Amino acid sequence: MNKKLPRKLQTRHLNMIAIGGSIGTGIFLASGYTISVGGPGGALLAYCLMAIIVYFLMTSLAEMSVWRPTSGTFCEYSSLFVGPSFGAAMGYNYWLNWAITIATEISAATLIMSFWFPHINSLLFSSVFFFLIFFFNVCSVRFFGESEYVLSSIKVAVIIVFIILGLFSIFEQPQWGLQNWHIGDAPFHQGLYGFISVFLFAGFSFQGTELIGVAAGEAENPDVSIPRSIKYVFWRLALFYILSVAIITLLIPYNDHRLTYQDNVLMSPYTLIFSRYISYYAADVVNFVILIAVLSAANASMYSATRILWYLGYKGEAPHLFSKTLPFGTPILALLASTLIGSLVFISSIVGNGVLFTYLVQISSLSGFIAWLGIATSHYQFRRKYLPQHGGTAVLRYRAKLYPYAPLISIVVISIIIAAQVIPLIEVKTYRLTDFILVYSSLWIFLGFYFGHKFLSRSKADK
Repeated sequence: MNKKLPRKLQTRHLNMIAIGGSIGTGIFLASGYTISVGGPGGALLAYCLMAIIVYFLMTSLAEMSVWRPTSGTFCEYSSLFVGPSFGAAMGYNYWLNWAITIATEISAATLIMSFWFPHINSLLFSSVFFFLIFFFNVCSVRFFGESEYVLSSIKVAVIIVFIILGLFSIFEQPQWGLQNWHIGDAPFHQGLYGFISVFLFAGFSFQGTELIGVAAGEAENPDVSIPRSIKYVFWRLALFYILSVAIITLLIPYNDHRLTYQDNVLMSPYTLIFSRYISYYAADVVNFVILIAVLSAANASMYSATRILWYLGYKGEAPHLFSKTLPFGTPILALLASTLIGSLVFISSIVGNGVLFTYLVQISSLSGFIAWLGIATSHYQFRRKYLPQHGGTAVLRYRAKLYPYAPLISIVVISIIIAAQVIPLIEVKTYRLTDFILVYSSLWIFLGFYFGHKFLSRSKADK
């Protein structure tokens, strides 16, 4: 068995791995819901501002990844540039994030299948999908890259078709649909609260773009492929989300009751637009694409969780056996452990433990923001403390723009996002202390790993 991971991923694979982890039900089902919450102006502004933050984060990650490509991604950078305990906590936080996401995505896939087969036991579909995702990941990384490339390409093609058809539909609207920006309290429905709610949702939607950093350690030519992939992925994701939201605001008013659904394919903005051109089969087409999107996200989640656990084992932060790989480079024991976590959570949700399932979904969501905070903090410390001792900016083959403002702005904004998670609870006015603990579960887990690692490190040093 080998330790090192082979470099077999091409630029096109990196692009689609990041896109696959970012485009899911958020854009196909819930894009209209964001408009119903924040109005056309609130939704569009929130996505634009979040896109800027994501751009800052991705250029920071690109600079570090080109300088030191690693499958530990920002977890290794967090250890090197911030501190070992911070890096270990970030690694376990990120591994737990994607291991749990495997279960949530496959669970969503089984619910999607019930649209066509409502009377068939969901365990049948869950078993098939789980085996399929495991098979894609147990093979060589090149096979995984090709599978993700195909799945993500389908999603991208459908979004492009939606944008084209949406533009044609806008030209058929009186005043090109601009009247939707002036009805009720538009363009900023519910004022600041509506904007903040959409801003939080926009953050969730963009999560997964950092998967380029996870795949960097297996890229054939990271000096070229990583910066190119960063630009490719960012601009396409930004255009996909921003254009989709803009088109919906011009075609459907924010107070249309159909936009209030985020779990009904018949009410998806994509279904409503496609129905003008393909009529009866629109819901089936959109449902199929959502299924592909969810499976693609599960595929990317399995890949990411496996590589993070491999890195933790390789660096001695987890049992060394997780660093073992098959002859063709797959970290098999890390894959099995990630699969086990995902399958246990998935089974618990299937048998009816909805409370546990909701709890774990919340952990996964907030841990994504903690991961982003780790990227920004690592880059700031990399430039401030580490790089001056290793040749300065002259040694950088790719240089992030707007330093130090970009990482500092990212740190402040993401910290506000994490703190603002409590706002929807306060608005409900019936929340309990247990709800607050639930919302911030990821933060408590991160701090637990951080202080636990510090304690163990000091104990070993004393010996």
